Formats: sequence, structure tokens, C-alpha cells
Amino acid sequence: MAAKARELRNQGKDIIGLSLGEPDFNTPDFIKEAAIQAINDNYNSYTPVDGYAELKEAICLKFKRDNQLTYKPSQIVVSTGAKQSIANVAQVLLNPGDDVLLPAPYWVSYSAIATLAEANFIEIPSTIDTDFKITPEQLEAAITPKTKMIFFNSPNNPSGSVYSEAEYRALAKVLEEHPDIFILSDEIYEHINYGHPGFSFARIPEMYDRTITINGVAKAFAMTGWRIGYIGAPEWIAKACTKMQGQITSGANCIAQRATITAVSEPVSRIQYMVDEFRSRRDMVLGLLAEISGFKVNEPEGAFYVFPDISYYFGKTLKGHEINNASDFAMFILEEANVATVTGDAFGAPNNIRISYAASVEELKEAIRRIKEVLH
Repeated sequence: MAAKARELRNQGKDIIGLSLGEPDFNTPDFIKEAAIQAINDNYNSYTPVDGYAELKEAICLKFKRDNQLTYKPSQIVVSTGAKQSIANVAQVLLNPGDDVLLPAPYWVSYSAIATLAEANFIEIPSTIDTDFKITPEQLEAAITPKTKMIFFNSPNNPSGSVYSEAEYRALAKVLEEHPDIFILSDEIYEHINYGHPGFSFARIPEMYDRTITINGVAKAFAMTGWRIGYIGAPEWIAKACTKMQGQITSGANCIAQRATITAVSEPVSRIQYMVDEFRSRRDMVLGLLAEISGFKVNEPEGAFYVFPDISYYFGKTLKGHEINNASDFAMFILEEANVATVTGDAFGAPNNIRISYAASVEELKEAIRRIKEVLH
């Protein structure tokens, strides 16, 4: 889909991109100033494999302040983006033939990361009717003797769904009966949250020693290109991840790490303006999509995506295009409306498409106007 969008742009087509998985804001000035200061202070040497000590201390304080989680610096590993954090965990914990449970929809890289570790991934399906959340009964039914790990992501990419404390505790009750299963909790969107307060899975006492908490600065701080992610984990897992990382990339970028110390140390209120703008756009997009017949939408409580069910159009022919699945539909609106989205097939949700509202209000209004026009 991305290649087709580039091709159409090269042909001179005015393509509106609603497929981005990153904020459309600039990195806040207070973070950029910290990076400039680090350059002037001559931070230019190799960094410790698991991150600067000062950054790890700051992350421990952030976990305590924002997540009510207590970690020591020896439980923190800083990596080149949260994707590397996740890949490290998979490589050190998964063995060939292990099963990894992926509540769907899930971020596209989860399945590939499991496969690279020679594990099998098993999707646990959900629908828009359950706000894209799985139930304890579904979790119990999906567990096999080979299950080694489950990936949770809340707020979720691509659905924007947020698990409540009660929902996570109910799922944890199931996992209590299966003590050999590890939990990877990806909380990269934690601050882009419009509903109830976020809840970290590791806050559940019985789960703390089995949970690896993933986070980073890419989404909430508009720092996608700075490439800093980190984990909070049992110490033995952190040590293993450090060994793995030491033979692949070694320590993360020195200037980005110094800037991240400032990012995670400052009050979350300093980035609230971005969250407020995302919420305003979400409400506008939901209102506009509600006017399109055949789009079934729910109200996402976090991240910056809407994930409508467009299966109404399956089996139909639109302007000569046969629509048999979400990929067909996404290609149709790309070619006919010049709007780029992402098919839900990539996320284990074949009835949906992902629309990012990390775009200007003008672009969002025009994109949805175009989609509505080609469908009527």
C-alpha cells in the first residue's frame, strides 16, 4: 500500500496520507534544548550497552510517578527504539516452537518478531463490538502447553482501545493458573489516553515478576526519529537483554539518551497540548465518519487512530473495483479518493482499516470528504 501511494505521488496525484504511525508535531523545544546542551557538553562517545546511569535512574522515577511501578536501575535496559526492546525480549525468552499469544488487532511487528525468534504466533480475535478487547474466556481457550508469552498493547495500535484495570485484572486471574507464561506489556502510547487512567499490567502483584514493561519516547513526546525505547523487567531478563543488545547494536545514541533524560523527567503536563489536539481531532473524525454509510466505528480511548469496520462493502463492486477484503477497500480509496490508509489485514483484523488522525484538521476533513464522495 505504501509503495502504491508513493507511485501515485510520483505521478503527480495529491495523496493525503492517513497511514502514518507517528505524531505530526515537532519534538518539544525543551527536549531539543537538552539535546543541544548535550552536544555542547561533548557527549560523543560510546554509551553503556544498557543506557546511561542517569537515564536509567530517571526512567525508574518515571515508572514510579506515572505507573506506580518500582524498578531498580538494574532492571532497566535502554534500546534503539521500543521495537528493539521488544525484539530483545523475544530473542532471550522464546525458543523454537514456543507459542506467543497475540490479542488481535496487534501491531504488525509483533508477529514478525515472534517468527524471527522461531516461535509460533497465535491470534486471539476480537471485534469492534467488544472494543477490540479479548475476554478471560478467550485467553484461557487460546493457551496451550507450548504457550510462553502474551503481548498486550494498551493503548492499542491500531484500534486505540485501552484496557481498564478491572479488565487487566480479570485476564491476570487466568494467567495466575499458568505460571510459566511471560507477559510483554507495550505501553508506548500510555500518555495519549482520553478515557480512564492507564493501568500497567505489572502493577498486579502476582504478575510483576513475569511482566516486561515496554515504553519509550516516540509517540507521546513526538520523538519517533530519536529512537529511544526501554524496558522495566525482572533483573535476570534485563541482564539477558543487555547481553543480546551488546552483540547487535550496543548502546543507544548518546545525544538522544541525554534528551530523553529531560523528556521523562519533566511533568507530563508539558506534552498535554498534543494530547488535547489529538482528542479534538478524534472527535471530529468520528463525527465525519458517522456520516458515511457502511462505516462501523467505535470510540477509541487512546493513541491517534480510528479503526472502522468496513466489511459492509465486502462482495460489492465500486467503480469497477471488486471489494472482497480490507486490502481491496484500502486500495480502492487510495486509487479513487487519493487517500492512503492501512488495511486491517496487516493487524490481524481483516474487516477493518486503520485511519491515523496524526494529520492537520484540513487534511482530515478533505480526506474524509473524498472517501464519502467515492462511496456515494
